[in-house]
Amino acid sequence: MTRNAQPAGAETAPAAPGTADAAALGLNIVARSQGQLIRRRFFRHRGALFGMFLFLVVVVLSVSSIGLGPIPGWWDKSPTATGSVSGDAGPTLSVLPSFLGGGGVHLGEHPFGQDNIGRDYFALTMRGTQVSLMIAVIVGLVSTVVGTIIGAAAGYFRGWIESVLMRLTDVVIAIPTLLIAGLIGSIVAGKGVVLFALFLGLCLWTQIARLVRGEVLSLREKEYVEAARSVGTPARRIIFKHILPNTMGIIIVSATLAIASAVLTESALSFLDLGVQPPDTSLGRQINDYRTALTVRPWLFYWPGVFIIAIALSVNFIGDGLRDAFDPRQTRVRD
Repeated sequence: MTRNAQPAGAETAPAAPGTADAAALGLNIVARSQGQLIRRRFFRHRGALFGMFLFLVVVVLSVSSIGLGPIPGWWDKSPTATGSVSGDAGPTLSVLPSFLGGGGVHLGEHPFGQDNIGRDYFALTMRGTQVSLMIAVIVGLVSTVVGTIIGAAAGYFRGWIESVLMRLTDVVIAIPTLLIAGLIGSIVAGKGVVLFALFLGLCLWTQIARLVRGEVLSLREKEYVEAARSVGTPARRIIFKHILPNTMGIIIVSATLAIASAVLTESALSFLDLGVQPPDTSLGRQINDYRTALTVRPWLFYWPGVFIIAIALSVNFIGDGLRDAFDPRQTRVRD
């Protein structure tokens, strides 16, 4: 069996273990860079591809339907406009063909129904999805940056710096996340979604810090780090130029998991009335506002829950794919 020939002019990597055996069997092993291997493994992970597709669907649907800022959307109703409640205010969405008792694919005037004051629930859910996604991304970025800096400093400098930073990490871990996040939420309540997300990110960095510290502890003993230290390279340059690039796998995977955790944490805080405050809304805020309508108007409770589950699952699937893609034990991928 013949493999694809290597392109002319491409650099040839050192022979991998087992190359001689492969050559004896008549197989040509194509040299690939680490980036190519990571992309190849990721796009062969079916769960990750499904998660990425689902996440993109949620993002595109929420942004394109009601617009974002000055950009208008294709849906003609506003999440804040009230109106008369038609009938039982139930969903008019139909996706069943006529022979199964449905009306085919049909959105209707209010596909997700209406709430108790006549607002279009599709527009309201899309706005809640936008806010929840924005909070999740900000929290993921903030927690990743803070955790990476603290973990890298603790792992590289050791001594009293490591002791202080790790004891701080232990203290934050010892306090229940919902308790400290709820305290912060009550302090910044009503002061804006961005400020709430920034402070929430300061509660979710501990896991990333521990993972990065463990990686840095092993990398700081490598020969190239010792060589850089011996020629007087500053510690900041060693950390950011030589060590952190080799921990990017752990950092990226942890960032995706932090985003998923942020969605659930924000939803729990908003459900406890400690998160996003009116007049704005989020998916967790909607569940809190309409939890008493579960028995009479269940769609007011179900639709936000469906989108929370979709976001959390999709991001977790992407994180699983990235974790497998960055796995250093997978050294070769065949055509």
